[in-house]
Amino acid sequence: MTALQDTATSIREMGVRAKAAGRVLRSLSTARKVGALRAIAAELRAREGEIVQANAQDVLAAQEAGLPEHMIARLRLDAAALSMVAADVEAVSRLPDPVGETTGAQTQPSGIQVSQRRVPLGVLGVIYESRPNVTVDVAALALMSGNAVILRGGKETVHSNAALEGAIRAALEAQNLPADAVQVIHDPVRERMRELLRLDDLVDAIIPRGGAGLHRYCVENATVPVIVGGIGVVHIYLDASFTRDPADVGRAAEIVVNAKVQKPSACNALDTLLLDRDALPALPDITRALLENGVEVRADAEAWGALQDAGIMVTPADAADYGTEFLALTASLKVVSGLEEALDFIAAHGNHTDVILTRDTAQAERFIQDVDSAAVIVNASPRFNDGGQLGLGAEVAISTQKLHARGPMGLRELTTTKWVIVGEGQIRG
Repeated sequence: MTALQDTATSIREMGVRAKAAGRVLRSLSTARKVGALRAIAAELRAREGEIVQANAQDVLAAQEAGLPEHMIARLRLDAAALSMVAADVEAVSRLPDPVGETTGAQTQPSGIQVSQRRVPLGVLGVIYESRPNVTVDVAALALMSGNAVILRGGKETVHSNAALEGAIRAALEAQNLPADAVQVIHDPVRERMRELLRLDDLVDAIIPRGGAGLHRYCVENATVPVIVGGIGVVHIYLDASFTRDPADVGRAAEIVVNAKVQKPSACNALDTLLLDRDALPALPDITRALLENGVEVRADAEAWGALQDAGIMVTPADAADYGTEFLALTASLKVVSGLEEALDFIAAHGNHTDVILTRDTAQAERFIQDVDSAAVIVNASPRFNDGGQLGLGAEVAISTQKLHARGPMGLRELTTTKWVIVGEGQIRG
């Protein structure tokens, strides 16, 4: 489907086709779904030149439009990156298929046999921004979980997404499966997205993947249920017990640097380091490590004073530096009086990923129980809150809401359940 064809194919027509394709997908065997994903991976490799050339058009347009380099880096899809995307599709094909899983089987006093069976959600609408690999990742997860999907990428990826969609649809047709199981909206105007958000009779869930503005727009304009996620402030609380051994101070610095530097634009990258006042002697080493990696450090008055005494100059923090998702090489520091103050601070500002570094098992357990976030981590980087790292293979998004799914959304999170009741002529008295 080309961008021109989008004007002739309405969003409603796409929804009707997706609904019909979803009826086929929900009854597919695991073997058929695996075969489809392997065919997609092969088609992506076969069309490498076409896809890379299409991506080059998007990259050139982004450069001419003056997009910052970090956004262009997200957009770029060269041969090596495309090979990794194809490998990721094959990795999804090797994951356990959740569809058809039966739980809770029991026989009631009436003699009826009841159970719950896991089934696909149906038709997904996924809205995302400038990463073309998301087009393939989401398509693979949707297909393996038996869902049809309508994808709406950003205007920066129009050519890339068209080429990727062409490969996916060709592979599905070659497997005698409905190509309309994966459809991309090529028209980038916001009105097309709004039409998708209001297609509640055909689309079962909207999953936005992007910044706070995109999520807010979806929630405010959708009549389809929206699964919100991917935004939120990430904290690390450094307990004094993790600083008594010099080796632990080194480990803390390594974790904090990884949390901020490894991928600063990720939603699970560190925003605020909370420091137990008794751990202040470790702050210079940790701050030096951040500064050496190009991080702008913004410190509250107590941390700023301690660092100045150590000959380390950082930026004084203001109120806006707390509760802010930076998505860049910027981090804030705040000194707290201990675990209780850290918990209160996180309760006011967090809900995504929060970490405690401690050698006190009671403190760790209290943190796990009290912090109400999508992921709580002890003595490791928040960057592990990721579908691949948690054994899900891949993810559509990281949900920070509480209904239906929370945390990384992999295959299982793209399914729901239905009750199956089997009787032998029973009637209710």
